[in-house]
This record gives sequence, structure tokens and C-alpha cells, in this order.
Amino acid sequence: MTERDRAVLAVEKRSWPGPGAKERVIRERLGISPTRYYQLLGALIDDPLALVHDPVTVNRLRRIRDARRARR
Repeated sequence: MTERDRAVLAVEKRSWPGPGAKERVIRERLGISPTRYYQLLGALIDDPLALVHDPVTVNRLRRIRDARRARR
């Protein structure tokens, strides 16, 4: 995993007070757009190294993704 991958997971691990705060942190700390962030995050949750690095966050994101897919 790259340093950016770890930073993406760290951002996702936090809770956010309201709309806009997370997007601002994504742009300021990671230097990428929220769209790119979510693309990277989507790939990361399928990465076995990400699961080893942060199993709680990755498993939570997988459950959310699977629940959304099941509703479709």
C-alpha cells in the first residue's frame, strides 16, 4: 500500500460533523478531488493489503457497499 492509500483509509475512518467537511479535507490533505477519492476508495476496499492494514474500516465499507448493491 502506498502512503496515499493509507491516507485515504485514514480519512474514511474518521467521523465528520457535517456536509462539506470531509470534501474539504480530501482536497486540502490529499490534494485530489472527491470523485478521485471515491474511485481510489472503491479500489482499496477490494485490496487484500488494505484489509490487513485496517480491517475494521475496510470490512465496514464492504458491508455498506454490499447492502447498497443488494437494494438495487
